[in-house]
Amino acid sequence: HSITDELANLEHQKDATNRIVNELDRQIAALSRQIDETTVNLLLAQDALAEKRAVLERRLVDIYKRGPLYTYQVLLAAESFGDLLSRYKYLFLVSRQDRLLTNDMTKLKNRIARERQVLVDTRDALGRRKTERTQELDRFVTLARERESRLQATRRSLHEAQQRLSATEREERRISDLIASLERARREAEARGAAPGAPAITTASLGQLDWPVDGRLLYQFGPTAGPGNTRITWHGIGIGAAAGTPVHAVAAGTVALVGNMGTYLTSVIVDHGGGYYTFYAYLDDAAVTKGERVLRGQVIGHVGGAASDQGAHLHFELRGQGGIALDPLNWLKRR
Repeated sequence: HSITDELANLEHQKDATNRIVNELDRQIAALSRQIDETTVNLLLAQDALAEKRAVLERRLVDIYKRGPLYTYQVLLAAESFGDLLSRYKYLFLVSRQDRLLTNDMTKLKNRIARERQVLVDTRDALGRRKTERTQELDRFVTLARERESRLQATRRSLHEAQQRLSATEREERRISDLIASLERARREAEARGAAPGAPAITTASLGQLDWPVDGRLLYQFGPTAGPGNTRITWHGIGIGAAAGTPVHAVAAGTVALVGNMGTYLTSVIVDHGGGYYTFYAYLDDAAVTKGERVLRGQVIGHVGGAASDQGAHLHFELRGQGGIALDPLNWLKRR
């Protein structure tokens, strides 16, 4: 997938992380409010229990002071049957009030225990959410840094690709200028009366030329996508082959140029007569010299370019009359 897809994926992850952080913030706020409410409820329950305990302590002191026979003393001191019933009712109500007080204290203790457990659980949950939030924020920062790093790498790659593209375009113009210069010299010689030799390449050669080297096709003639989302127009084809593989002349001719062609490294141009030229680039070395006559299939050099973007390969061009770049695949034999 492309760097654009990677950046879009990173941005999507960043957005998702941001949403998670916002949700965690909401949960943390809710848990904080719950802790505050639980703390208030716990304090109120503890205050109520303290009041009940104080009342119970006073009752116990009162019971202790009156002694274990107080109930019987109250009943036996009745002066009539009606008084006895009144005293019994009084003692029953006091006893029931004591039981209610004890039950209330038990309920308050249970409530306090529950509130304390809720408080502990809520604080634990709050701690976990804060930890998750910290982790998500760290993840957010990491994603942001990764995105920035990818962007910087993309900018560098694009800048380098544009520099290479500019250099390639300059070399293509230089090749066109050289071939135009060679073609002018050839025509001037013919104008002076020099008899032109029979061209080794003509329109009859379409689909008949041997491949300069065996290998897989790396790029084709014409515009194509280059590194860093750039566009490059190739005036020839790229044939991948192992470094050191012999490169052969596709037709007989005269070596018009041998030398270093900048980004194309060691290169050879062969004049085949009739305004047709072939260009062999990214050679590791040249096995011919300028002005030398070469035969069809003769080794003119060896594959190089191992350090290029495409690896070891041969860049091959075919120029027609007027220096026009022709698609080599139309002229080479079908494989």
